[in-house]
Amino acid sequence: MKPRGQVNIVYLLLLVGIISLLLYSFTENRAASSLISVNQLADQIKKGTVARLEVNDSNVDILYKDRSVSKSIIDSNSTLLDQMVLLGVTQDQLSSEKIDIRIKEESGWIGIFSLLSYFLPVLFLAGAMYFIFRQTQSGNNSALSFGKSRAKMFEGDHPTVTFKDVAGVDESKEELQEIVEFLKEPQKFTKLGARIPKGVLLVGAPGTGKTLLAKAVSGEAGVPFFSISGSEFVEMFVGVGASRVRDLFDQAKKNSPCIIFIDEIDAVGRQRGAGLGGSHDEREQTLNQMLVEMDGFDTDTNIIIIAATNRPDILDPALLRPGRFDRQVVLDRPDVNGREAILNVHSKGKPLDSTVDLKALARATPGFVGADLENLMNEAAILAARRNKTSIGKSEMEEAVERVIAGPQKKSRILTEKEKRIIAYHEAGHAIIMTVIPEADPVHKVTIIGRGSAGGYTMHLPEEDRVLMSKKQITSEMISLLGGRAAEELMFDDITSGASSDIERVTNLARDMVTRLGMSDAMGPIVYGKKEEMIFLGREISEQRDYSEAVAEKIDSEVNRIVSESYDEAKAILTEYKDKLIEVAEKLIEVETLSRDDFAAIFPPPAGKTSSTPNYLEETV
Repeated sequence: MKPRGQVNIVYLLLLVGIISLLLYSFTENRAASSLISVNQLADQIKKGTVARLEVNDSNVDILYKDRSVSKSIIDSNSTLLDQMVLLGVTQDQLSSEKIDIRIKEESGWIGIFSLLSYFLPVLFLAGAMYFIFRQTQSGNNSALSFGKSRAKMFEGDHPTVTFKDVAGVDESKEELQEIVEFLKEPQKFTKLGARIPKGVLLVGAPGTGKTLLAKAVSGEAGVPFFSISGSEFVEMFVGVGASRVRDLFDQAKKNSPCIIFIDEIDAVGRQRGAGLGGSHDEREQTLNQMLVEMDGFDTDTNIIIIAATNRPDILDPALLRPGRFDRQVVLDRPDVNGREAILNVHSKGKPLDSTVDLKALARATPGFVGADLENLMNEAAILAARRNKTSIGKSEMEEAVERVIAGPQKKSRILTEKEKRIIAYHEAGHAIIMTVIPEADPVHKVTIIGRGSAGGYTMHLPEEDRVLMSKKQITSEMISLLGGRAAEELMFDDITSGASSDIERVTNLARDMVTRLGMSDAMGPIVYGKKEEMIFLGREISEQRDYSEAVAEKIDSEVNRIVSESYDEAKAILTEYKDKLIEVAEKLIEVETLSRDDFAAIFPPPAGKTSSTPNYLEETV
């Protein structure tokens, strides 16, 4: 019987026992309240209120003429008639014409049921306590089994995910394909003196497919697969984490060759001695036990550990050394070909309209990871169903892209005419500068319909995927971000709070240029400040400053200079193209949304700046 079934039986027995006790108590109280003495019974017979008497051994059930009932108990050594006569009741008063007297023979079953009524609640409670005791002694879900591993084991006979279901990470699949071959054909490698890898660490941004890739490895290898999260090792009881690690590896050794997958290993794999007291705490005990199990004295086992994390910088160095995690497989954000392959995987089973071009959609979604693309396809399918369509069309894809990037549209947001006008000039300022500066990304859509927390937005997409960002590109990004604030000041001689997020991004970019990227002539190619903050205190609470107060003043001055120069450049561009700024803003006030072609008709891009990115997001949604 499964542990959950046992728990349900315990609850059922407790419920039945409680109900039985309540019914028994209610019945006894009711019987006690209606019990009368033999003298009272004789008096009522004399008064002529009794209609029927049912005698069962010493028990007498009394039915009155007013249809009420009660009970009495007589001496079992003499009959009812004899006792009533002794108490002064005449034969005439006991005659059959006045009182119906019935003598009942007690059956054996009644005696048994009467006996059970006393012992049944006790039996139910004893059974419930027995099952509770059993639960505390055995089973993974029992109260005393918190030292057992919580890993879920999956057999490799019926895989649900294989490498065919994973796209966009071809290099990572090749690395893990060797792990699968090690498990399937170990002699191919051992005859050349190669040893099986101990562990593989999957590193990548959230949503890049680390867990999915681990599932695919288990499906391809066809061996038992143990899955557990790093946080499941740590418990409030001291020593439980280390006990669970030992139990997990004991189970794995019994089922070797097999794979152990530890998701979010940074929950237990953080650097030792990094806590506030630097003491040997519970998390460190768990990590120490894991280090011993992975590469201790007992190493002759065919167990491969696959772990996933998006924070490899905080893991303990002993965990990352060869012999424990021999390989680190990095899952990058997919390029355009990878995104197209991922979209093809997630479009299976979804009826797509003939107008949908997945290749163009892949080029229009730079920076999207696998989880984003899966969410995009799902949102498009939901929108198509909401619109009562039988297939997913281009308009649903366009809307889904914008929902993933900026959130759902807020058409019900009420804006005054003044606010609408300010937002229109703000977004037109962004769009004009992005079009004028050669290094800026081309404009694909401008709208004053709010999405998420934004009152309006300007969508600009890069012409191709980037790995590096040049100083000119970062500077152009800053000028473009400040275009909204510059347009407000130029046209209304006032500024609003609408540019708060733009200013924050600009400030961060400028500070990174000075302190991280070495893009300031005044400060030189030097990194200021270390990023090794206290791991258990968080990244932003404490940062080690390795420079003087005088240097800090220079950094602040240089950041201020870069931001001020970018703002002056934005105002200069908008002053030069003020007529186009007015024309674009007035058109936005009229139609609320401009596609790339609509915007290009008003303000065509300068010679030499044309977008090769497909016009996929051109329709007004």
